[in-house]
Amino acid sequence: MDLEEAFQAVGEFGPYQKWAVAVLVLTQVYMACQSMLIVLVGATPEYRIEQQQGVPYSHQELLQHVTFTGDIDSIVTEWFLIKQQAYKVGLAGSLFFAGLLVGNVVFGPLSDKIGRRPVYVTGLFFEVVFGYVTAFAPSYEVFAVSRLLVGLMNGGIGLVCFVLTQEYVGKSYWAMTGTLTSMMFAVGIALFGALGYFIRPWRNLATAANSSGVLFFLLSATLPESPRWLYSQGRTERAEEVLRYMALRNGNTAKNLMLQRVATPTTKAANRGNRGTGVLQLVIHPVLRLRTMVLMYVWYACSLVYYGLTLGAGETSGSRYMNVAMYGLVELPAYPLCMYFINKHWAGRRKSMAGFLCLAGSACLCTTFIPENTGTLLSVMSLALLGKLMVSAAFNIAYVYTSELYPTVISGLSTAPCPSPCSV
Repeated sequence: MDLEEAFQAVGEFGPYQKWAVAVLVLTQVYMACQSMLIVLVGATPEYRIEQQQGVPYSHQELLQHVTFTGDIDSIVTEWFLIKQQAYKVGLAGSLFFAGLLVGNVVFGPLSDKIGRRPVYVTGLFFEVVFGYVTAFAPSYEVFAVSRLLVGLMNGGIGLVCFVLTQEYVGKSYWAMTGTLTSMMFAVGIALFGALGYFIRPWRNLATAANSSGVLFFLLSATLPESPRWLYSQGRTERAEEVLRYMALRNGNTAKNLMLQRVATPTTKAANRGNRGTGVLQLVIHPVLRLRTMVLMYVWYACSLVYYGLTLGAGETSGSRYMNVAMYGLVELPAYPLCMYFINKHWAGRRKSMAGFLCLAGSACLCTTFIPENTGTLLSVMSLALLGKLMVSAAFNIAYVYTSELYPTVISGLSTAPCPSPCSV
């Protein structure tokens, strides 16, 4: 039998797959906390500087005359990142996304070569380790380097985690598992806002936000390798073992489960040679080249609006914690909308994504014509939230659509270039 028939026998979304997918999608809560960390730990409170005869102070002299008036404990108040040093807050955030860029590019092809599970589990382990380095950083320099390394791991395992949620289940459940992944990231943003409200000291907040990663690492260590990846590598017997284990945990016997042998020793060697040039296929093959270029632009547009609105939540008027939570919660209605439209024959993936992108762009453009302090329902904040809702729907479809447009053998490799512009 082929792989899809095997999933029919095992159970496309049985109890064991539900548990495995639950572990993976809940990890998104941890990853969202790491992505949003700088919004709260980098908050700049109000402050005043005691000037003496109008003489400008050096940075060392400034430390003796500055007083923070806001009730905020952050890296700004600990390391006095104000005036000429204020750029360092933004730099730490930029370093995180620089790491995210490298992680997207490196971890995808690596997971195609050595496997999804080892890349995902190892990356999650080091993200937790570097997350604790962030929380206990003795200086800004250590903090900044740790954010770069956390971003590197976050970007890599985020991609591999999404691929695993697809490859553990039957094809008919791909859209649902992909949507759940994006939904839990939004829940993580909202929970981080609530966590920041109750835990104000920035080191305690960073420690609490990172500690959930320990639990998810221990749970993820029990997950098997992707049977789809094993099968695509010609490791048919090992793929059968994983599928039989899934069947056993699902309550099915599947004693006669036998996959088609699609690769002999000779063809395995040829396949290894083909996989070595897999990255060139995205450039040489005209269909894959055009597809990849279009998707890279779509991902760039989605991420520019999504992260621009999300990371700017702390700068809008009102409670910083409420704004962060609200920008997370506003995404949740987007995902039922996605599930409805992408499964309709008259809409599908492409039309739905294009429609949501147009609505998101229109909402953001309209904010330029609305006065800042309008008290009506049609305000800058409401239009920004509407834009976040629409772009979240488009972003979710981009995740699902990208994973479906490429074969399993290069799924990690081919999806890696698409998220890369997000970090730029």
